[in-house]
Amino acid sequence: MTEDLRPAVGLARRRFLTLTGAATAVAFGTNLPGSAAGTGGTSGLTGDPFTLGVASGDPLPDAVVIWTRLAPKPFDPLGGAPYQDVGVDWQVAADEGFRQIVRSGRATARPEFAHSVHVDVRGLQPGRHYWYRFRCDGYLSQTGRTRTANAPGQRGGRLTLGVSSCQAWTDGYYTAQRHLASEDLDAVVFLGDYIYEFGIAANGGLRNVTDPVPSQFRTEADTLDRYRLQYALYKADPDLQAAHLTAPWITTWDDHEVQDNYAGAISKSNAPIEDFLVRRANAYRAYWEHLPLRGPAPQGPNYMLYRRFDFGRLARLTVMDTRQYRSDQAAGDGWKVDSEARRDPARVMAGQQQTRWALDGLNRSPATWNVLANQVILSRMDLDPTAGDLYNMDAWDGYGAEQKVLLDGLAVNRHRNPVVLTGDVHAGYAMDMKRNYADPSSQTVGVELVPTSFSSGGNGVPVSANGQKFLDGNPHLRFVDERRGYSVLRFDEKELRVDCRVVPYIDRPGAPISTVRSFVVEAGNPGLNTVGQEVTVR
Repeated sequence: MTEDLRPAVGLARRRFLTLTGAATAVAFGTNLPGSAAGTGGTSGLTGDPFTLGVASGDPLPDAVVIWTRLAPKPFDPLGGAPYQDVGVDWQVAADEGFRQIVRSGRATARPEFAHSVHVDVRGLQPGRHYWYRFRCDGYLSQTGRTRTANAPGQRGGRLTLGVSSCQAWTDGYYTAQRHLASEDLDAVVFLGDYIYEFGIAANGGLRNVTDPVPSQFRTEADTLDRYRLQYALYKADPDLQAAHLTAPWITTWDDHEVQDNYAGAISKSNAPIEDFLVRRANAYRAYWEHLPLRGPAPQGPNYMLYRRFDFGRLARLTVMDTRQYRSDQAAGDGWKVDSEARRDPARVMAGQQQTRWALDGLNRSPATWNVLANQVILSRMDLDPTAGDLYNMDAWDGYGAEQKVLLDGLAVNRHRNPVVLTGDVHAGYAMDMKRNYADPSSQTVGVELVPTSFSSGGNGVPVSANGQKFLDGNPHLRFVDERRGYSVLRFDEKELRVDCRVVPYIDRPGAPISTVRSFVVEAGNPGLNTVGQEVTVR
């Protein structure tokens, strides 16, 4: 935390927003959960507590986090559970029938954390599937499947990732997540905007639901209980639950988990910093409560989300956070012409500490493939196909000095096969990363892949007018598709294969999915090679 924000944080603690009903948890609280083992009291639950499903995440060679939240009435304050500790039994097995239980225990679901449960299951074998489930008051949860990371130092093998971002509930059905659930994946990488903070109309937007969305969803999320309600609505979706059931998720956030286009301690509306930090604390707490992340929970408006995962010597995945530490956007945000403010070295996106950590991890990496999971486009992207330039002040282009540091670091390490994964833009892009973007013939140093959004943007189109402008103005951009879906990435020691999958519509359920483009990237030879056109797969 920077020195000038400390007084604001102190004031924010004193002005913490009160919550409705029984939802009196305090996001600045320090009574954090300890180990997974614990003793709960008599539950007092009045129905099935597993309405929000189960999930797993953050796989290590010997560990994985398993998650659930007790919410018999998910749209009530505190999810309809009593304000007391509740004991939850859990099991992890080597087989789907749970004949070979390898780990088990009892966790405590605490009311101050919305009765969420995060069990960091240790002592597992590397590179294999496990099955897990929870039990509480005679109710048995769904069974989830997860997988640990490859053994440290393991050579060879394969890694298959599903990658997407941006799942606005009001923009349509989660058809893509249902298809994702049928993929055979080692992990899912989610690149931000798990929820959107906006109020929700009674008809659910493009979903046009027959049962009205409850009235408590009309207002924008800013308090802890309101953020919790938003997560409950999203996680109650059966297709999203299905996608969590089949593989561990590795997640990062972008802006809408808090507020559209916020930057560090600066809100979109330039609210007083002390007020906005309260909101950020609420949002960060609710995020942790609803995703399979390791503890401890966020304390106040800060949370260390950037982290690293190794899959043997095949791939290293570096997960970044480009929201919590960034400077305010230059030139009032939006698409703007070049300026000194855009290139000011004092303005940062990830911050000096995180950027140094990311590049140091790349420099020391033993992996064949080095993957950077990031929220916003890192490569240069010009919206003006004429001689002029228009840059997105909310993407890395708006933070030119730090952008150059990171791009130069990737260029120096081109032999380590850098691959950047990006969300945010509600479109599928694939591009070669260049040492000099002004010269299309300059050396390619890596690839940036933007798997399209799960739902944000509605049905979409193959290529919009703006999409064509991007293609015309950016020779390194090789592919655009603005429908909904995800990408499947398959790594081995020789190549990375990328399959870009989309659905034709999401304003009603049941859409098929197709692979609209496939690329191969050869290890040691950065750059995209097209290998396929549209083929319907299911």
